This record gives sequence, structure tokens and C-alpha cells, in this order.
Amino acid sequence: MDTIEYPYDRLPETGGSEEIVPGVRWVRMPLPFALDHVNLWLLADGDTWTAVDTGIAMEALQESWRKLLPGHPLSRIVVTHCHPDHLGLAAWLSEHSGAPVWISQGEYTASQLIRHQIASYSVPAMLQFFQGHGLDTVRLEALAMRGNSYGKGVPAVPATYRRLFDGEDIVIGGRAWRTLVGHGHAPEHMSLYCAELGILISGDMLLPRISTNVSAVASVPDGNPLRLFLDSLERLKALPADTLVLPSHGRPFRGLHARIGELEAHHEARCAELVAACADPKTAADLIPVIFQRELADAHQTMFAMGETIAHLKYLEHAQRLSCATENGIHRFVVQR
Repeated sequence: MDTIEYPYDRLPETGGSEEIVPGVRWVRMPLPFALDHVNLWLLADGDTWTAVDTGIAMEALQESWRKLLPGHPLSRIVVTHCHPDHLGLAAWLSEHSGAPVWISQGEYTASQLIRHQIASYSVPAMLQFFQGHGLDTVRLEALAMRGNSYGKGVPAVPATYRRLFDGEDIVIGGRAWRTLVGHGHAPEHMSLYCAELGILISGDMLLPRISTNVSAVASVPDGNPLRLFLDSLERLKALPADTLVLPSHGRPFRGLHARIGELEAHHEARCAELVAACADPKTAADLIPVIFQRELADAHQTMFAMGETIAHLKYLEHAQRLSCATENGIHRFVVQR
């Protein structure tokens, strides 16, 4: 398919569910951000259900789950990745329903490190990382004031878990759902693909209208997350073009290959803009307005913008399109001579 199509015009009521196909239900939960919702999925498995993702830790979401569970008793909770809108209620939901949590080791470990603010996964490490990339004192202080916001969205991490591996088949309702690892957005993100149904539960790896956040992080300061993300999208091209994609944000869609092409073009355009802006040495903080031309509303958006700008610059550095020089602890990027 060369175009993107949206076969479902009707959105589920907040906290309610709508059938996608028999045995697959779409649940839409609220988020307290500019991105105001997250999609969760329920997969029938005999007399019970598998939940894919849980939503952020909020009382409103807990109440929605209390209403859903009597008609959808859970036998398994699959978490695509460690971010609060996906993992936030996993510990509570597991305790409330008795269902075990299935998640990759990379995501489980990252959640523990961030939740407990260990070493380079802490807020002070993030601030030091951003300071080295030129972020000013005012914005650093605003980020510091947020504290451990991850811990607010994920107040508890499940004590135990069933480890997910890339390429394994989880049989749910007599159908195989294959795990597909993706990188760049999170350490070891797991999407689920059912060939029988022609459905991909993409998590945050493939979204229909917004680009997935791909951020550099303090724990891997010289990493190349954008390269990892683009390589992950390349692997998704092996799926059929008419695959029905169930994303974590936005509406279900068909046109997987077309959307991947749009995202590839989007990131290349951002990279070209950065290269053009780096005729003279610039820090990542200097360059935020180049790829984020709107006003950033708050520290939360500044954090994402800073991480994503650094990720693009590191991608260009690894590709030898930019070089980086460090002076007095501040990193500046310039066109490769």
C-alpha cells in the first residue's frame, strides 16, 4: 500500500473498549500530557484475556480497569516497554488481577534503574548530560524541579516478571503472536505480530501521525539511538504492506510501508536542517529551534526535545557528516571538513 488508511473512525470511550476483530479489543486511556491518550489492547485467550500495556499510574485509570476486569479477567499482562504510559500500572494490575507481567529484560531492568534513580539513570546524571550539550541554567533548574517524574508515573515495578525474547511466539487464543524487538525509543521494546490476523501491535515503534521520540540518554552518551530506530523500522518492512497496525497513540491504520517511508524522510529532513545550521559550531541546546520550531510548553517537552536533538547530532557524527569538539566540558557540532 502506498497510502495510509484508517479503517476505524469510531474511538472507544475513555476507559472503554471497542472490538477491532473478534478476540482483539481496543482500550483508550487518558494521559496527563499534551499527548492525551494511550491505546491498550485486550486479546481473548479462552475464558481469560491478555492485556498489552497498562497505562500510567492514575486513579482514573485504576477505576477504568476495575470496570473492565469483571468482563475481561486477565491471565497475562504483556508490557511493550518501560515508559510510564505503558508500564505504570503493571504492578498494581498484576496484584489486582493475579496475572503475571511479561516484559523484556532490557525494559524491566531500565524501569528499575530509572525508578530507583541508580547511577547514570538518575535526574542529576540527565542534568549533567544536558549541561554538557549547552542547556542553560534556567531550563536545567526547571528540569531539576520536576524531580523523579518517572517514579510518579511508575510508583512500583513488578517484583517478578516473565522474560520476553525477540522472535518468540506467544500463543494467545490459539493464535501465535510473535515478539519483534525494536530499539532507539526504548532499550528492548517488544511489538507483537499475528500473521494469522495480519495485525501488528506496534507499541511506540510505529505511530500514524506523530514521530516516535528517539532520545540520547546519559547512560549511553556516545550511542546512536536514531540509527538503531531506523534499523528497527527497516526490519518491519518485512511485514506485509496491508498489515493492520495497532499503535499506542492515534488510530489503527493500514499502510505500514508508506508510514515507514514518511518517517525515514522526516528524520532525513531534520538531519539536513541540522547540517545546514552547523556551518559554525553549535551545541544541541542552540539547535533545538531548528527541529522544534514550535514553542516548548514545559520542562517535560524540553527534556524530549533536548534528548531528540542530541540523538540526531550523534547520528550525524557517527555518519561523519558532523564532527564534535569539546571545550570546557561543552560539546559543539560543526560540519565535517
